[in-house]
Amino acid sequence: MRRACADITINICYGLYVVVSTGGIDSLLIILSYSLILRTVLGLASPRERIRALNTCVSHILAVFVFFIPGITMSMIHRFGRHLPHIVHALVAYVYLMVPPVLNPIIYSVKSKPIREAMLRVLR
Repeated sequence: MRRACADITINICYGLYVVVSTGGIDSLLIILSYSLILRTVLGLASPRERIRALNTCVSHILAVFVFFIPGITMSMIHRFGRHLPHIVHALVAYVYLMVPPVLNPIIYSVKSKPIREAMLRVLR
């Protein structure tokens, strides 16, 4: 579009609006649903049940962050990072494509006690 002989400001603004509104609506719905989940979890009688439910919520929230943050970063760099070297664009794209699939199994497997203990032994 930069090669066009016309002003592309409206295209840039529209693209930014779509990214921000989509991310904003998604974030709003996620916050709303997790606030309802948190209200229900805090109403549970047993503290052990509360901890189990909150552990599940934490892993889901981490998975959402691992997916959204590289996507939003990639979108913003694509839109506003014209002055950045091409290697930055490629690196952010690779992070977006590789990090969420790699971290998803790790996030969800850390919930099991044997895997968590084995990972702690390896890290120590």
